[in-house]
Amino acid sequence: MTAKNGYSMTITNEHAAYIAGLFDGEGSIYFTRRPEKKKKHKGKGFRYSNSMRISMEVTMTDQSVVRWVHEILGCGTVVRKPRKGLRKDGTKYLMQYKWRCTFRHALYVCCILWPYAHTKLPKIQQILDHYDAVEVRNDKVINLSEYKEMMSIE
Repeated sequence: MTAKNGYSMTITNEHAAYIAGLFDGEGSIYFTRRPEKKKKHKGKGFRYSNSMRISMEVTMTDQSVVRWVHEILGCGTVVRKPRKGLRKDGTKYLMQYKWRCTFRHALYVCCILWPYAHTKLPKIQQILDHYDAVEVRNDKVINLSEYKEMMSIE
């Protein structure tokens, strides 16, 4: 597969299935359209725009797993997500790490995870439908409905 950042990479079925399972348990998908206040391109003031927000993220305390997901997928960003305060037992919260991707990178990740996802499948399907997506498999572009039919999924 070729990642959106231009790097050619091979994602094995095992890696895709593992990441899909990890994403089903620890991940989240944000897919919504809502009005947003934006600065006008010319002149003073603001305008309102009906904007689409699409993002996917995995947040966990194990930094090595989050970095591995980022390396395998080849897109998105990894950031530290510190938590202030103490737990009920008086110990500090562990540092959290978040991998996140948005828009077209989310489409790319959805195409990879779609055959293996379970709990996040409806949201993944929304993103695929939004982009009228195609599946990239073994460097070949396949129409998603043809892919489902070929794999006897529907």
